[in-house]
Amino acid sequence: MSTTDEDRQKQLRVNRELTIPLGEILIRASRSSGPGGQHANVTASRVEASFDVLASASLSKAQRTRVLARAGERVVAVAQDERSQTRNRELALNRLAERLARALVVPRKRRPTRPTAASRTRRLDAKRRASQRKSARRPPSTDAD
Repeated sequence: MSTTDEDRQKQLRVNRELTIPLGEILIRASRSSGPGGQHANVTASRVEASFDVLASASLSKAQRTRVLARAGERVVAVAQDERSQTRNRELALNRLAERLARALVVPRKRRPTRPTAASRTRRLDAKRRASQRKSARRPPSTDAD
């Protein structure tokens, strides 16, 4: 069974592993303070897209845990850059997908490394020079020979 273009448009692609049905995303339009919100025939061009992480059926348990930890229960994206509500809707959905993608990134494990022989030598040389510099600042000792 192949997906048609219409079916693909009804889903938000977050990354290679995750697509979210648009039915799980709440999209609200309101008056914009930017372009399209200041002229005489005021339009509701500001678009806010919000995604409820806890209510989502498209996230796996691991994905849900990661998004909750990094982005919270609701992930929200707002766009009011353009005059067109349609364009702002696209921008808001893209921003929402970016936020979710950033929250889903699994950080690479840190592999502990050891200092190189050259860096150890440089460090010890710097310590030796600092010690000599400080000892040169001290007044001569008055030890009786």
